[in-house]
Amino acid sequence: MKRYGTWKYFLILIVLGFGIIYSLPNLYAPDPAVQVSYTSSSQTADRLLAERIQDALIDSNLDVSIELQDDYVLIRTDSYQNQLKLKDILANALINDVVIALNLAPTTPKWLADIGAAPMKLGLDLRGGVHFLMQVDTGTALKNRQDGTLQDLRIRFREERIRYTQALVQEDNSIFLKFNNSDFKQQAEEFIKDNYSQFNFPLPSEAENSLVLSLSDLEIEQIESDAIDQNLTTLRNRVNELGVSEPIVQRQGKKRIVVQLPGIQDTAEAKNILGKTATLEFHLEAQMDTPRSRKTSYPYRNGRGAPAFLQDSVILGGDQVATAQASFDENGLPQVNITLDGEGGSKMHRATRGNIGKRLGVLFVEQKSRTIYERDSSGKQVPVQETYEVKEIISLATIRAALGTTFRITGLDSPSESSELALLLRAGALAAPMTFVEERTVGPSLGADNIQAGIFSMQLGLLLVLGFILFYYRVFGIAASLALSFNIVLLVAIMSVLSATLTLPGIAGIVLTVGMAVDANVLIFSRIREELSRGREPLEAIDAGYNRAFLTIWDANVTTLIVAVILLSYGTGPVKGFAITLSIGIVTSMFTAIMGTRAFANLIYGSKKNLERISI
Repeated sequence: MKRYGTWKYFLILIVLGFGIIYSLPNLYAPDPAVQVSYTSSSQTADRLLAERIQDALIDSNLDVSIELQDDYVLIRTDSYQNQLKLKDILANALINDVVIALNLAPTTPKWLADIGAAPMKLGLDLRGGVHFLMQVDTGTALKNRQDGTLQDLRIRFREERIRYTQALVQEDNSIFLKFNNSDFKQQAEEFIKDNYSQFNFPLPSEAENSLVLSLSDLEIEQIESDAIDQNLTTLRNRVNELGVSEPIVQRQGKKRIVVQLPGIQDTAEAKNILGKTATLEFHLEAQMDTPRSRKTSYPYRNGRGAPAFLQDSVILGGDQVATAQASFDENGLPQVNITLDGEGGSKMHRATRGNIGKRLGVLFVEQKSRTIYERDSSGKQVPVQETYEVKEIISLATIRAALGTTFRITGLDSPSESSELALLLRAGALAAPMTFVEERTVGPSLGADNIQAGIFSMQLGLLLVLGFILFYYRVFGIAASLALSFNIVLLVAIMSVLSATLTLPGIAGIVLTVGMAVDANVLIFSRIREELSRGREPLEAIDAGYNRAFLTIWDANVTTLIVAVILLSYGTGPVKGFAITLSIGIVTSMFTAIMGTRAFANLIYGSKKNLERISI
């Protein structure tokens, strides 16, 4: 039997030590906790916030411990029921300058935390929470972009003294322009070619002295991609405002976004905040001499007053709002204090300094969706999601002095409305409306049941496999059992180090890995028995068994690994959770099944020169 290199034993011991140390945090169950932080990123948690929380919990009779962290206060409790009670108490007691989030506080010993060891994250199906799959209406983003381009064209044409009689965005999102004569048309065409590279050329139109501007395919693709990216950013901001610990917001396919909110059970509240495409627009009130084509009548929000005409030109939009905080005015009525960015402040100052005494309108713009029924080709009525826009006046107040970067919005109905408006403004506007195509809720008790069922299935599978290989392969069965146990420890350690999320399908992947790890040992041990039946000496049979089975094991595992990587790259949700554990498990099982059992066999039989039989 060939001598097994000392460096291989050292490598196995180092990997085993790594596996044991970095899998240890998973033995320490996390505490249900509530995390409290300030809404403003410029404020960090301090002793004053901890004292406010302590005062709010004096009469609660809850067993809690309060810890001041770097930028938040953590309140641990002893059960999930008390965790929910704790959040309700704090939400009622603290004013709206804080974010209250459900959390799972780790109980990892300090010496493990100091070396970066942490437990695996639990997926939604094990921890509980809500799952949303949303479809992004990129068509609206295209229309909004063309509306903005059309407004810019009108301004530039006036500056260039190019006269036109008609300018509008058509249903196919192309821009139709009609000019006074062919000279103006030619000037416009040359100007557009020089300044607007996003349009296809030539610019054909059936109407006389007119142009049709259609976006290039590359530009359409870029606008749609930008809309998805902006929606992702906005959703992440809104999730942070909701107060969710370790949320998942990621793209799925070309036009869909997945949002998973661990710990959240109120789907109505989450859908209301996530799906709302709302922002503000600031317009000056139209005067009597304002042409009808440049003003629009808008109703007051919640019917608080008669409709009013506002100028069509927008001073600035909600995307230039830097911060927004809900508060109360001197009369105790709800308001929103707004701070604009530098550019927005300059625009507001320029627009208001010459219009003192006139009124400034604050327009609330919201994209909504509704279900309508249309007949398909067979005449059957089918539900169709339709998006529509609602614009309502929140405030129409007289300008007393030139406004700058800070001002306030009044005229809101309730504190909840001011809080919601402030949240939406802080989080930003969605670039395009979204519809919910799938939603699931997993309760914390169901998540706990899933964990128990998953652990039981893994224990049962492991017990049956170990029982079989110990009975069938004797001493080599002991080697396979040790390698199998080592494999699970190593798999858990790697998932913990990579911060991989363990899901219920992930547990299934671990169970499958147990079977695959044994499969490699079965190939090796069967090969050793074949070599023995051919009359080889026991030590030679062990060498031949490992050497000749290696290629078969390699081929089988590499082909499975390729499939696992494909699932990991293109799969989503449960499929991805399964692929993660399967991929890691394949790599660890090859190491433990080949190197681990070989080292054990060498320790048992390697020093025996005249070995007549082996227990296999």
